[in-house]
Amino acid sequence: MITLAVSVTLLILGYLVYGRVAERFFGTDPDRATPAFTKNDGIDYIPMKGWRVFMIQFLNIAGLGPIFGAILGAMYGPVVYIWIVLGCIFMGATHDYFGGMLSVRNGGASLPELVGTYLGRPMRMFLRAFTLLLLVFVGVAFVSGPAKLLYTMSGFSLTFWLGLIFFYYILATLLPIDKIIGLLYPFFGAALIFMAMGVFGGLIFNWAGGNLTLMELTPASLINFQPDAATNTIFPFLFIVVSCGAISGFHATQSPLMARCLKSERQGRHIFYGAMIAEGIVAMIWATAAMNYMGDVHGLNYAFTHPLADNPSVKPDPAWLVNEICRSWLGKAGAIIAVVGVVACPVTSGDTAFRSARLTIADMLGLQQKKISSRLLIVVPVFTLAFILTFVMKDEFARIWKFVGISNQALAAITCWTIAMYLGLRGKTHLIMSLPALFITAVCVTYLLSAPHSGGGLALPMKTSVLIGLTAAAAAFVLFLAVLKKKKTEGGQ
Repeated sequence: MITLAVSVTLLILGYLVYGRVAERFFGTDPDRATPAFTKNDGIDYIPMKGWRVFMIQFLNIAGLGPIFGAILGAMYGPVVYIWIVLGCIFMGATHDYFGGMLSVRNGGASLPELVGTYLGRPMRMFLRAFTLLLLVFVGVAFVSGPAKLLYTMSGFSLTFWLGLIFFYYILATLLPIDKIIGLLYPFFGAALIFMAMGVFGGLIFNWAGGNLTLMELTPASLINFQPDAATNTIFPFLFIVVSCGAISGFHATQSPLMARCLKSERQGRHIFYGAMIAEGIVAMIWATAAMNYMGDVHGLNYAFTHPLADNPSVKPDPAWLVNEICRSWLGKAGAIIAVVGVVACPVTSGDTAFRSARLTIADMLGLQQKKISSRLLIVVPVFTLAFILTFVMKDEFARIWKFVGISNQALAAITCWTIAMYLGLRGKTHLIMSLPALFITAVCVTYLLSAPHSGGGLALPMKTSVLIGLTAAAAAFVLFLAVLKKKKTEGGQ
């Protein structure tokens, strides 16, 4: 319990202390008019109350990430605490804050346009295609997953649930952001927070009653508990498995949605930095629950690598464990909340993924979105593609989803380099973001080289992969410094 308590305390202190450091570095101006007022169109640019914007941002970036990712990360043991705490405070929350505030300062611009502004036109063109591909894949995955779960629970046809979710996604993508998303998200967010707090209470209750012994982070437990530790090394795989809750590039695609709804720049730290810290706390709770519910990490790993003894056809996974924990610790109400969480969380990430795709294309083509015809011009082809991927590829998409993890962190690295360039061009210490960018770049390159073929990598020897990964990251840092120096020189002429 000491490790969990200290970790949550550090995350809160990170928001109170380091969040203010990031805010000072950016140079918040409360008197500066935000895009919600200067570009108000009643569709995407709408001033909204701070608490509502926070809840939408929280759900946009969270989904099932801080639950499923944290559970899979728990398989590595207590070392996951270090990554969630340090990653969230010094990388993820800072990444989200600067990414959101850069969008605010650039008229609510989407991520590819921001990257192009600070890293150049070639990067803008690459990221337009890369981001759209990721957003559509995320959206399709979050159609299939909830639909299959609802099909299993209800008995209604899978096609019915797929069609219903697609219909909701189309409405959420087309309608003003304050109509569906702004109305429903506070309730879904409350369910996610209630579920996390309920599990947290279950941890404390069972620990205090002697029914649970929590693993602590000690020198002896600072090892890799994975059954196949030689293949699933901490570096780089843990840093790919646990993205939401530590740092996630997907967040940078979502923050511009809320950058268009802020009433004041003063809200930035609370919404962008604060939502990520909240996600980190959720991830911390679920990592702890997963690590200890089956007795210890060994019990978790055994459960995830063996079929159930009383039902051999079922192989436990994160969704199964979420249901087991909620039913056991929260009773019937917990089971209902679990269903809401496991269904609603991915849906709330899927709809905003498609909405982000619409806005990314609109920014790319310079299409105003106030008229419904302009929105339909983008929505129809996007959802046609999503429909084809969902119904034609079917089970093959499960394999493609494995590529999303590395794509997510590659996007985080690019976003960090962008923020670092922004800071450097303004004569500020870019290390606050260039060092995280350096680390995530090394993680991504090493993963691409060392991961098995089915995981999207080349399956090279780990030592070779690490050496090349570190060299590539160092080269990226040197290139960054050279470009920064060139831009400063050109700006001074």
